[in-house]
Amino acid sequence: MSAPAVRPYWCTYVTDWVADKTRYQLTVDPAEQTALAARLVACPDQPLTVVLGR
Repeated sequence: MSAPAVRPYWCTYVTDWVADKTRYQLTVDPAEQTALAARLVACPDQPLTVVLGR
């Protein structure tokens, strides 16, 4: 996973990534899960909104 160059956008990018994976029921491999978890630790107050697909 490559984070955006603009550091303040990282939390939005990661939470959007997780929301999209959840919405479309996409798999997450162990390396991706580790990378996402590491980024999310730095975003404790970032809201995560998931709109489920129909």
